[in-house]
Amino acid sequence: MDIPILHCDLNGFFASVECMLDPSIRHLPVAVGGDAEARHGIILAKNDIAKRFKIQTGEALWQARQKCPQLHFVKPSYQRYVDFSKAAQQVYLDFSDKVESYGIDECWLDVSGSALLHKDGDEVAHIIRGRIESELGITCSIGVSWNKVFAKLGSDMKKPNAVTVITKDNYRDKVWPLPVEDLFYVGPATKKKLNNFAVYSIGDLARLDLKFIQKALGKHGDLIWHYANGIDESSVHSLDWRTAIKGIGNSTTTPYDLTDNDDVKRIFYMLAESVSRRLRKNALKAKVVQIWIRSNDLSGFERQTQLDKPSCLTGELAEASIKLFLPNYNWYKPIRSLGIRATNLSAIFGDRQYDLFDNEQKRERWEKLESCVDGLKERFGSKIVTRALLVKEPTKIRANEGAPSFANSIVMSEADVLELRKN
Repeated sequence: MDIPILHCDLNGFFASVECMLDPSIRHLPVAVGGDAEARHGIILAKNDIAKRFKIQTGEALWQARQKCPQLHFVKPSYQRYVDFSKAAQQVYLDFSDKVESYGIDECWLDVSGSALLHKDGDEVAHIIRGRIESELGITCSIGVSWNKVFAKLGSDMKKPNAVTVITKDNYRDKVWPLPVEDLFYVGPATKKKLNNFAVYSIGDLARLDLKFIQKALGKHGDLIWHYANGIDESSVHSLDWRTAIKGIGNSTTTPYDLTDNDDVKRIFYMLAESVSRRLRKNALKAKVVQIWIRSNDLSGFERQTQLDKPSCLTGELAEASIKLFLPNYNWYKPIRSLGIRATNLSAIFGDRQYDLFDNEQKRERWEKLESCVDGLKERFGSKIVTRALLVKEPTKIRANEGAPSFANSIVMSEADVLELRKN
């Protein structure tokens, strides 16, 4: 094997942590899920006993309860999972300084420079697997290969607490018979297109003519064809490596169904405040705004629009979202959830194009004002200043867990904000 790359996947991570910390539920079918009363009700993780009832990650809590009436639900405790994730990473770092996180429960390791290099990659994997179990009390599955794609594929092939080795000699036997949707970056839409070409396995994809798949699926087709043939030259990065931010978004599932445009407008402003604040924090502006809407029957749509000028202003992001929404939704169903995403990002600093009507100077003043509000919220808390639009909202909106509470808020003029910021 050229370069031993490992992919470590902590099995049923959230559920495993909860069962390890609470021995009284280890013999039960356990699922970690959201708050059903707040309607954040999906399965995030399940233990092996729950898997026997075909409980699926991502399905609604009520659907899981129908499959397994005795299913024991645990609300997620994210700080616990972060702590366990960091503990697992410390184990990995004992074997390599190249540890790339892929979510809270998965990591790639390049162990080519490990002090244990005299051992095979699968031997190193078994040592890591044993340490995770003995030191953290949970299990992990590890894939070993010469590239990241097949290493990740290997970690999914045997679960729980197993090691799978995929080499240049055996990948045609081990990988090619697998369903094509098991391959990295083959989602439901791509699977459907491939099935239309009678491509059902990874081997079917690998044996296709490259020019055909490039023509059919473009760059994405080129990428997955190379993956199917074991061609992946991407390297394993270190833990402190970060990709460039490509988009910033926020969404919410409301505790009651929205039934009118005013409620949607208020939620869009709440979401836009969060998105614009994160844009400013990262010194970014967005040229494109996307929205997505889900009705209470879980149907929905997505739309996007290009702004006249790159922006990090709450009002401009919110108003663009509202203009996208109004002509595209006829209230055939109440709305359950909605979101905003800012994309096509650029640096906040740079040349400004001023117009004859001096609008850019007004926008610059608004940016300074919102930056001042950001500072106030950092100093005094997120509820210190709020928009009058949100203060006027109905009581039922204020009950939203994601919405601000206005009991201790103050409504300020621009001069008030600037004066308080000085102090």
